[in-house]
Amino acid sequence: MVIRDATAADFAAILSLNAESEHYLSPLTPAHLAHLHRQALYHRVVEIDAQVVAFLLVFGPGADYDSVNYQWFAQRHDRFLYIDRVVVSAARQGERLGGTLYADLITFAQQTGAATITCEFDVVPPNERSRRFHARFGFRTVGSQWVAGGKKQVSLQVLNLGA
Repeated sequence: MVIRDATAADFAAILSLNAESEHYLSPLTPAHLAHLHRQALYHRVVEIDAQVVAFLLVFGPGADYDSVNYQWFAQRHDRFLYIDRVVVSAARQGERLGGTLYADLITFAQQTGAATITCEFDVVPPNERSRRFHARFGFRTVGSQWVAGGKKQVSLQVLNLGA
């Protein structure tokens, strides 16, 4: 297993992984992914046997990103990292790849002086797996908001690093 920075050569695999989990995420087009990749402060993949099987896309302050969830955190935090999406292949669920990426992100955050890591997950409809996953890392709820035209409610989460 290798964790490495994502490249444009990974985009087809990333789009495929995103499509697998689109019921929890917003859709991605190739052009939108390219834009997000350029804006990302951290965009890494997990590669096993020469195949991308997971990715994590994260933004810092000042990104050109119109996500209402990103904007919510940007209005409240100066030194933060916003987890936009973490995706693990359905075939690789349960192998702790998401946790491995989060551990790598926490190290990155500490090295770059980020004080807070932020994210959200769905509470309506509920994403219990994501809730448990984030609780294990110590994320806590700091708010909620309705998104997707009122079709989803998200729990806004922070992990304070004390940096």
